[in-house]
Amino acid sequence: MDASALTTEGFWAAPKLRHALDREVVIPGSKSATARALVVAALSDGPSTITGGLDARDTQLMRDALRALGVRIHTSFLGAAGDDAAFGAPGAQQSRPLTSAVWCVRPPRRFVSTGDIDCGLAGTVARFVLPIAAMAEGRTYLHGDEGMSARPIRPLLDALVDLGARIPDDAVAIPLTLTGRPDLPGGPAIIDSSASSQFVSGLLLSAARFRDGLDLRHEGATLPSLPHIQMTVDILRDHGVRVDQPEPTRWIVTPGPIRAGDIAIEPDLSTAAPFLAAAVLTDGTVRIPHWPLETNQPGALLLPLLEQLGARVQLEPATDGRTGTLSVTGPGHWDLDGFDIDLSDASELTPVVAAIGALANGPSRIRGVGHIRGHETDRLAALEADFRALGADVDQTEDGLALRPAVLHGGPWGAYADHRLAQAGALLGLVVSGVMIDDIGCTSKTMPSFPSAWWSLATGSGR
Repeated sequence: MDASALTTEGFWAAPKLRHALDREVVIPGSKSATARALVVAALSDGPSTITGGLDARDTQLMRDALRALGVRIHTSFLGAAGDDAAFGAPGAQQSRPLTSAVWCVRPPRRFVSTGDIDCGLAGTVARFVLPIAAMAEGRTYLHGDEGMSARPIRPLLDALVDLGARIPDDAVAIPLTLTGRPDLPGGPAIIDSSASSQFVSGLLLSAARFRDGLDLRHEGATLPSLPHIQMTVDILRDHGVRVDQPEPTRWIVTPGPIRAGDIAIEPDLSTAAPFLAAAVLTDGTVRIPHWPLETNQPGALLLPLLEQLGARVQLEPATDGRTGTLSVTGPGHWDLDGFDIDLSDASELTPVVAAIGALANGPSRIRGVGHIRGHETDRLAALEADFRALGADVDQTEDGLALRPAVLHGGPWGAYADHRLAQAGALLGLVVSGVMIDDIGCTSKTMPSFPSAWWSLATGSGR
């Protein structure tokens, strides 16, 4: 049986750990950083080169969307390696990324829509490309997968209308059609980003190209995923954009050029989460090379929790002075106490953290993630249903999940076309026999090689 093995019912049988875990895993580029880099490069004043970017469905959709607005993007790969190189023998010293994507991005003199953009199920594509389409000549039809219509976007549409965009009054979700306005005024706007920080990031990314820039205020009950907004601000400042933040929930962007420049993408630290959690649950060791010594990725916020749970976390700097090899050795799930954690700044970690909580010896609570009901799926409802189907004692709360100790058993695990849910199911399968995931292919959203990488992790095989 190999990484693509299915049960007779069409489920992917999550492999149970078959050996003492001691593994190095190479993680592909950050999806969030890749999306922002592509958009900034498309808006810049000249050609840019992006290296180490994630080549997966969401980033392919982003490239296609930008091409539909007149951006030229040439794709190549450097240092491509197969599974044997990326997932070799335990303890092997691999240093090259699994696949290093290189994109040469040439912005157009003016954005002109070819008429059709497929957003798939990618919030970054819908929310980051909409402001560019609002500045493009011509009409643009944005559509996506069936679940895209349920993803929140109305606050972004309302803000764009306030900034001068031509969006139909009846447009409340994707699919929608808008007519671009190359002289989009910009200026002041108020937005409620309680449902997604991507509303703020989407406006900030294009704001320097608005005639009057942007003075954006968030007014709402919460503002989740602040590190993602900081990631957006940082990349803009790196490219010469003036972004002032006189208040925690107000951003002023001065109009002007966005300076072209080469961009190197960090590994996706949230995609590393299930691999690191595997070490914690199984009393094993997992090493991640190329881990940034300094980062604004929310995925790095997992490390303090792992230490709190008794894991040994070490980061050995590399000779480049910017990255290192992260090593995590866990106590094993039988020695895990429960925890109480606020994941409002790193809500994408919720499925993996919930899997840890479901196997802990004490009650656990995840807070501050009510907004993930509007992610690829209603993640809280999906997690509650999946865990309960395997015997877990779990309930949704207003802003998260409450988990209590229980004996888990095998059974079907619904991925709901959500890569993070599929990864959480695979994580449970390391220690719970018979977990069967209905759609492991959705992990291609952030790591196309995830099934083979996970199989290698669990079985100790080279593939």
